[in-house]
Formats: sequence, structure tokens, C-alpha cells
Amino acid sequence: MRPPPEISVFLLSLLAPGVLYTMNNSPALQEPLVILGMGTVILGSVLLLLFLTVRHKAKVDPLFYVFAEFSFTCLVGLTNALEQDGFISGFMGFYIKMGEPHLSTAYALMMSYWEGVVHFILFLTIIHRMFSGETSDFLSCRKSYRSLGLLWAGSSIAHQIVHIPGVVIGKYGSNIRPAFWRNVPFFLAPFWAASLLFSRPREMPIITADKIAAEQKKSLLFRPIDLLLSLLLLGSMAFSVFRGFVVLDCSLDTCFTYIYQYEPYLKDPVGFPRVMMLVYLFYALPLLTVFIYGLKTPGCSWMLDWTIFFAGAMAQTQWCHIGASLHSRTPFTYRVPADKRLPVIALNALLAAAPALLALRCHTNPAYFMKPVPAGQSNSKKKKN
Repeated sequence: MRPPPEISVFLLSLLAPGVLYTMNNSPALQEPLVILGMGTVILGSVLLLLFLTVRHKAKVDPLFYVFAEFSFTCLVGLTNALEQDGFISGFMGFYIKMGEPHLSTAYALMMSYWEGVVHFILFLTIIHRMFSGETSDFLSCRKSYRSLGLLWAGSSIAHQIVHIPGVVIGKYGSNIRPAFWRNVPFFLAPFWAASLLFSRPREMPIITADKIAAEQKKSLLFRPIDLLLSLLLLGSMAFSVFRGFVVLDCSLDTCFTYIYQYEPYLKDPVGFPRVMMLVYLFYALPLLTVFIYGLKTPGCSWMLDWTIFFAGAMAQTQWCHIGASLHSRTPFTYRVPADKRLPVIALNALLAAAPALLALRCHTNPAYFMKPVPAGQSNSKKKKN
């Protein structure tokens, strides 16, 4: 009897620490180009094993290979985080020295913990759902993990658009080795996965036209939860603009005071916090604006997908930012001062919480965001819109 695919992926991922240990103790495998070549061979071998694992399945979603391959790299990241924090040793020394030196930074460690725990659990859950309804229609089977996939896609894309530019423009930009270019497929794959997930039918509850009409007649003032969320989003917008100005060296006294007395991590030469604040300014800010529009305008069904995607992105980036600004691997002069930790952590936590609360609101009571249907009918015929 074959084990379920999620068990096979879990067991295959557990090989990652063993592979790293072997390479760390084999001097012949520690040259920069050899590391890149070995990484390509290992990932290719993992892909082949994954194909052999599910070759007996009648239909396999192509995203299975993406999620399963990323599961393997999640354990690589977790191994790195545990070694850099002193819990284990003898696995990553060669890679930090000759592969990607920036992976020893506090930001990279928090990123590795997020991948090794949150992403890994997401992948195993998604793969379980992929194959849990094999006797039913393939489309119906795959719908059940669409939201989890979008959550991961938002998280992974946000990670990559901060990680790669941060390395290039930060202090490690002058020490980029061949192994760094292994990030290119991991940068492209989440975009491809997101495009597939967004194009697939959305899973919608069946709600009568009367209930949809009743919800959509309410103005924002008579929807206190939505009003509160709008205020939180406005606050997030203001905070994103402010910190964008801060990293752009705004000369206002308020910006000077904030970066030196509250979040000196924003000027850490590693480059990641600066890139993150610019991503917030140029990408998160427009999305926050359209979300406020979606809370005010009925029938914006795109809110149901994009709020999940955005919640994943903000949760990942804020976890890395908060953790790195407090971590011992960040030089003391760039850490959040002890007497300012409470307000700084609170503001950053609210920035992550607002999108999560918005996504939760959209999915617990989606009637306001559904397209109107004729009176006396339900949205059952519309649920794939």
C-alpha cells in the first residue's frame, strides 16, 4: 500500500538536512560553481522522485510539483535558521561561506523560520487536500485548497521581492556568488502559481438574493466592523507612507527622530528593511487604497481573493521585519531600543493584523462582496464567477 502523497513529501523533505550535512563535510563539494551545480542536481532529483511518487495517479495538478519541491527547500531553510541560532551545527557552514553569505543575517533567519514552519505546514495541508477527494471531479477537488494556495503565493512573492533586491543593493551585493542565482526559479514559480490560482473558479457559499441585497444596501456607517477596518487600513496607509519617507532620507525632524529613536533597523546596511519599506510604499499602499474602495462599494468580488493574497504577504514581511529588528544577529545600534519596543512592536503588529482581519471579515460574511443576482434566486449559479 502506497503512503499518501503528503507523507511521501514529508519524508522526502526530511532528507534535506542529511544532504546538507554530507556537503558540509565534503571539501570537494564546496566550490561556488560546484555548489550551484549540486543544488541543481539535487532539486532535479527531488523533482524526479516526486514524479515517481504520484505516477500512478490518474490526474496530478501541476502545482503539486511546485508545492512539493518548495517543501524540500523549507527544511533547508529551517536547518539554516536552527544552525545560525546555535541549536545545531555542522550543516550550513559551507553554504554560508561559499554560497549565500546573507543567509546568516537576522532577516534571513526570520525568513527561514517562516518558510520552515508556516510554509511547510501550508504545503503539507495543500497536498493533502489535493488528493483527499480523488474520486470526485478534479476541479472540485482542487478548489478546496485555492485559498491556502493564494495565502502562500502572497507570502512567497512578498518574500522574494524583498529578498532578492535586498541582497543586490545591500552590503552583500558585492559578494554575490553563483549559488545566489538558484533564487531565480524560486522567484518565478510563485508568480506562475498565483496566476493559475487566480484563474481558477472561486469557491463561494450559496446565499439568497434577498440577503445579498439587504447587505449591500447598508452604508459604511451602518457596518461598524467595516468602518473600523477602513480606519485600520487608513492608518496602515499613513504608516507605510511615513516609513517610506523615512528610508528615502526625508529631512523632517519627525522622520529623523523615528529612525534614530524608534526603528534604527530601517537604516541597517543589509538592505532588506529599506527595500521592504519601498515595497510597502509602491505596492502595498495602492492595494490598501483599493481595499478601502472595496469596503465602500458593494459587489467587489475580487476582494475575496486579493485580501487573502495580501494578508499572506503582510504576515510574512512583518514577521521578518519585527523579528530581525529584535534579533541578536542585528548589530546593537540597529536594534529597536528597549524602552521603545512596546510602541514599535504594536504598530508593526497592527500593520500585519489589519489585512488578516480584513481577509477574515471577507470570508466569514461575503454577501456584501458578491455580484447581485435576480430577486428570489440564490447565487448558486454565480458561485464560479
